[in-house]
Amino acid sequence: MTNSFTPTWMIDAIYCVTPEQLQQHNIKAVLTDLDNTLVAWNNPDGTRELHDWLLQMKQAQIPVLIVSNNSATRIARVANPLQLDFVSRALKPMTRGLKEAAKTLQLDPSQIVMVGDQLLTDVWAANNAGMRSILVKPLIETDQWNTKINRFFEKGVKKDMLKNNPQLQWRKQLD
Repeated sequence: MTNSFTPTWMIDAIYCVTPEQLQQHNIKAVLTDLDNTLVAWNNPDGTRELHDWLLQMKQAQIPVLIVSNNSATRIARVANPLQLDFVSRALKPMTRGLKEAAKTLQLDPSQIVMVGDQLLTDVWAANNAGMRSILVKPLIETDQWNTKINRFFEKGVKKDMLKNNPQLQWRKQLD
């Protein structure tokens, strides 16, 4: 059961992932959740660290695309100033949004990684779509009301997943 919720990697933050690390794993694109992964849910402008990371990805020609369950209006508030494409109402953990993103990128799912802060949406969707996944720590400790519900159920799943996968540890980089 926990295999569905097991990420490929557990990294402290999306900003720790470098183009070189992605290229070593033949990853050609990054799909990212929005809230508490790319930006804090209450800071749609992001941080200097975010802007620097996106520049690194752009220079390496690694596209970054937001895949979120949020509305197009909410995502556009963040994505448009950052010049990022996005898929809204992705319906994670279903695979519709991830498949739409893969089609847009014209890449095989094996060449894409999904980054997110939740096992029950981001990681599960990636695993179901045949993509690798990176679980990151939430950028801030507070969540929107609907995410708090997911976090409650995720606690037990995460505990079992870590117990069954002792090799998974929080890291600063892939491998």
